Amino acid sequence: MNRITVTILAKNAAETLTATLDSLSRFPEVLLLDTGSTDNTIEIAKGYPNVKALEASFQGFGKTHNLASSLAANDWILSIDSDEIVSEELASEITALSLNPNAVYTLNRHNYFNGKAIRCCAGWHPDPVLRLYHRGKTRFTDAEVHETVKTEGFSIIPLKGPLLHTPYRSIEQFLSKMQLYTTLFASENQGKPSSLGKAIRHGLAAFFKSYILKRGFLGGKEGFVISVYNAHTAYYKYLKLAFRSQKRDS
Repeated sequence: MNRITVTILAKNAAETLTATLDSLSRFPEVLLLDTGSTDNTIEIAKGYPNVKALEASFQGFGKTHNLASSLAANDWILSIDSDEIVSEELASEITALSLNPNAVYTLNRHNYFNGKAIRCCAGWHPDPVLRLYHRGKTRFTDAEVHETVKTEGFSIIPLKGPLLHTPYRSIEQFLSKMQLYTTLFASENQGKPSSLGKAIRHGLAAFFKSYILKRGFLGGKEGFVISVYNAHTAYYKYLKLAFRSQKRDS
C-alpha cells in the first residue's frame, strides 16, 4: 500500500466528522488540523486510532492546507474536507494505485443537498477536485479561498470512485459559508476595482450560468436554491470588495 496521509481541516465539524473518519479506516495516518472548534470535533477525532488531532490558527484555506501537509508523516497527501466521505470504491482505487510523483490526482466528487444528488448547477456537477499529490513536488496555492493544488508541469490523472459530499445541511449553513467565503474573497482581492454595478452584474451572471447554462432548472427546488445561492455569493463578493476599496480610499 502507498504510504499516504489523509489531511483534514476542521472547525465545528462534529455533525459530519464521524462519517468522514469511518470512511478512512484503510489509511494508517489521518491528520486532522482543528482551527478553533467549540464543539466536540477534537474528542471525536481522538476516538480513532489512526487519527492524529492537532490545533492551529486559521491562515486562509491555502496556507492552512499546506501547514497540515507539512505536519504529515508521509509525503503523499490525500486532502479531504470534514463533510466528505471516501467511498469504498475510491478507497480501493487509491490504495491499489502505483502513484506517480509527477502527477496530481483528481477525485470525482458527488454533491448532495436536501438528501438529493445534484446533477446540475455551476460548481456542483461535474465537480472534479485536485486532492491527491506528493508534497515534495507540489502544494496548494496560498489563496485564502478557492485554493487548489498547483499542477503546472504535472500530469493530471482522474480517479473514478466517488467522493461523497454534503456541503450544506441547512439554509443557515448556506448563509454562514457565504459570509465566510465572500469576506475571504474581499480580503484577498483588496485593492482591485469593484462597484455596486459590478456586484449586480456578477450576481446576475452567476444565476444565469448556474440556472440556465448549467441546467439548474432541471434540479427542481434544489437547483433553484443553489442557483440563487451562487448569485448571492457572487454579488456579495464584489459588494464587499467595493466597500473595502471605498473605505481604503476615503
